[in-house]
Amino acid sequence: MMHTLYRLMLATAAIALFASPLHAKTAPCLQERLGYPAGARILIIHADDFGMAHSVNRAIEQALENGWVTSASVMVPCPWFPEVVRWAHAHPQADLGLHLVLDSEWTGYRWGPVAPVDKVQSLLDKEGYFYDDPSLFAHVKLQDVRTELDAQIDRARAMGLQVSHLDSHMIALSSTRHLFGVYQDTGRAYDLPIALVKNGSYRMPAGVVPPPNALALDRVITMDPGVPPNRWFDWYKRNLSSLKPGIYQLIVHLAYDDQEFRGATFDHPDWGAAWRQRDFDMVRSAQFRQFLREQKFILTNWGELSKRYRTRVQPHY
Repeated sequence: MMHTLYRLMLATAAIALFASPLHAKTAPCLQERLGYPAGARILIIHADDFGMAHSVNRAIEQALENGWVTSASVMVPCPWFPEVVRWAHAHPQADLGLHLVLDSEWTGYRWGPVAPVDKVQSLLDKEGYFYDDPSLFAHVKLQDVRTELDAQIDRARAMGLQVSHLDSHMIALSSTRHLFGVYQDTGRAYDLPIALVKNGSYRMPAGVVPPPNALALDRVITMDPGVPPNRWFDWYKRNLSSLKPGIYQLIVHLAYDDQEFRGATFDHPDWGAAWRQRDFDMVRSAQFRQFLREQKFILTNWGELSKRYRTRVQPHY
């Protein structure tokens, strides 16, 4: 009797032990649920500002055609947007999102709304352009923001652009919780993913955390001012090689350092012509491509991630 009781106690203890959180099966991470290995580092190499200028367009087109970047986002209000549309029609396989625009940051090279001016007055400065400082967006009318974002997306679609995702120029739509709410609503309304980043990113409003099931990046890697030109590639190597398994986006800014873009950015070296030429030289270099291979990054784009998400995970845009 005692032996039977003892064996029963041991069996009960074993069941309790293996049912405990310490021995519970770990839930699959997002990259596993999307069909990638658990230890994979998934990377989107993303070019911002497609459509901003002819110089920018030339560089991004070349980068997309050669696979030096895997995705880009388009600025509909900018003067060179029609050139992007023409190129996109000839390259329907290209992964293109919309770089939703509420600001116009250069001194002598400006742009304004796609929506009728009288419908978006709070978005405009005294000269009729978008403001050049995202800090001013705390005072805009949210209905004006909705009207302008809808106008940009509707114009892109009307011109035949196949849109894979939405993101925000100069992170303007993440500058306040209210603007971020409009951003989320817009993504849901058009059934397009927005560039969500997990908790702790400066690209999300303070206190805002994506739902657990959301298609969210672990981190966005993008260079800020202060890196010496001779340390450019080293900065990218250091920041990419340190990444743990997860889903990441590397944002680069591409252009030729030519007369057009030097003129547009003459008083703004940060993200200006020379900066963008260095980014362009880096992504197209054999050294950078070899580094990515050695690091075993799995390269993808927004369209592929979204497709996997829709077929494997319940969408929560």
